[in-house]
Amino acid sequence: MGTEEGATDITARQRARMVDEQLRARGIRDDRVLEAMTAIPREWFIGERYRRRAYADEAVPIDAGQTISQPWIVARMTELLAPRPGDRMLELGTGSGYQAAILAALGADVLSLERHAELAQQARERIASLDLPGSVEIRVADGSLGDPAGAPYDGIIVTAAAPAIPVELRDQLADGGRLVIPVGPRNRQILTLAVRHGNDWVETAHGACVFVPLIGPGGFPDERFDPFL
Repeated sequence: MGTEEGATDITARQRARMVDEQLRARGIRDDRVLEAMTAIPREWFIGERYRRRAYADEAVPIDAGQTISQPWIVARMTELLAPRPGDRMLELGTGSGYQAAILAALGADVLSLERHAELAQQARERIASLDLPGSVEIRVADGSLGDPAGAPYDGIIVTAAAPAIPVELRDQLADGGRLVIPVGPRNRQILTLAVRHGNDWVETAHGACVFVPLIGPGGFPDERFDPFL
């Protein structure tokens, strides 16, 4: 994995410190996830205005009123999803493209759906500059009900909050597939893992979180929402 220009020594040190202090020290154990987050330049996925906060222990604003999630949340969701090389992954909410890049760095082939055309294009350009073992396809679409035409998927990751797990997403998982999604009201959710076993799903809760809302039939109505208010 690499970039055309390579990371500077300063940002490489910042990434290493982020991985040690924010991820490993707080319970992220999957070495592959830690390696991917050490390799991918997070600052590339943040606009110039907020780039100095790229390695802060917080969510950071991006365009279209969206955010790039806190590094620990990205690592935890990736760890729960447990992507393997060659897995087909569906991501709902491309945002900056950072989460999709991490999954592709782990060898997954990712279809990512994004409502905002400008975010989708920015993410495509950023990911195109990376040398990744997996692939990322980004489509502009309402992804709140997933992508039934492409199902089944080995994993589904939802990077926005839903009031409940849409039935449609459960049905798009392969047997043994894993779905990671923040579930709850707009101002506070529970990070939830659902694993499919035939026609049954085993759900486990993995702590409180706050995400921007998933907009559309599978999520919330399209109302103004600012997570920083």
